[in-house]
Amino acid sequence: MPHPPQLRIPATYLRGGTSKGVFFKLEDLPAAAQVHGPARDALLLRVIGSPDPYAKQIDGMGGATSSTSKTVIISRSQRPGFDVDYQFGQVSIDSAFVDWSGNCGNLSAAVGPFAIANGLIDPERIPENGIATVRIWQVNIAKTIIAHVPITAGQVQETGDFELDGVTFPAAEVQLEFLDPAADEGDGGGGGAMFPTGNLVDDLEVPGVGTFRATLIDAGIPTIFIDAQALGYTGTELQDAINSDPKALAMFETVRAYGALRMGLIKHLDEAVTRQHTPKVAFVAPPANYVASSGKAVAASDIDLLVRALSMGKLHHAMMGTAAVAIGTAAAIPGTLVNLAAGGVERTAVRFGHPSGTLRVGAEARLEKGQWVVTKAIMSRSARVLMEGWVRIPG
Repeated sequence: MPHPPQLRIPATYLRGGTSKGVFFKLEDLPAAAQVHGPARDALLLRVIGSPDPYAKQIDGMGGATSSTSKTVIISRSQRPGFDVDYQFGQVSIDSAFVDWSGNCGNLSAAVGPFAIANGLIDPERIPENGIATVRIWQVNIAKTIIAHVPITAGQVQETGDFELDGVTFPAAEVQLEFLDPAADEGDGGGGGAMFPTGNLVDDLEVPGVGTFRATLIDAGIPTIFIDAQALGYTGTELQDAINSDPKALAMFETVRAYGALRMGLIKHLDEAVTRQHTPKVAFVAPPANYVASSGKAVAASDIDLLVRALSMGKLHHAMMGTAAVAIGTAAAIPGTLVNLAAGGVERTAVRFGHPSGTLRVGAEARLEKGQWVVTKAIMSRSARVLMEGWVRIPG
């Protein structure tokens, strides 16, 4: 029986923020995978090396973590006022599933550089030296992202002295603006509002686990915030404290499922397993001294609060970019659990401690006709090409 040769597809492997992913131009994909559907999912699963019962993704480009099991598809935008359309696929590690329900804020930092380097931006828009502005339409959540990309000698500048906790080496800073990051009617959120239940804080009943005060917010990405103390944690935990505890992981997944139901993201509890990327679960606490995973000492005086978040069933090694948007947004709104953990004062920016160190994110919020509105969230990331050429998969 003859065996077909491998497919050879142009691709770039990039780091964006604290994540890595395989980037494709839409036009370079096989025809069947240029449209959303089973053929595209099958191709991306094979590229990343999933489903893998060993949970290692040895036979693919994935790194066997939620931060490294990611794919991105970029194309010129036909939408007026935008440069590119950006689609993000979170690939499950051990099951045959690609989750398209949310964005990756970290990889968003690499979208502008990729678009410029691959000729998707009008050359006249690229300065010889300075900052190029790329307007991105995030297809998954129907939102606008503006990337400010440094340019040197007409090329994307990747090296620099910007340091990001969770990333070992410095690089050039890419500033991101997430415009109107809260949910809108029909954009894939729950109740079509920033707070799907209409409340800043809810009592979330989780059968078999307990009832917790929770802030359920859809900004950047749907997120469930709970006080760390209510869960028996301090907020200073590192990955191993959670990820080595099967009971804790099961508890968080149950909380996530009931939170998704309460937010209107799913209609039945068993649907949570097919929506692994969203919502996120995070626990917050007031500032405290701790030692980050790198050995760096983080002082309580250097941060406004502590946040730990789970992604794809595991505690994240740093912080998801979209969850950082949710943190910044919730911190700007008095009365949320995030704002209360940060001291309960009005603020336009917050610096929080995560397992790898600290991160600052800003948000502009105001009250309009009794409803909170957030015009944008701002944070800095970095991005770098790790490898470019062709990815190969069995035909």
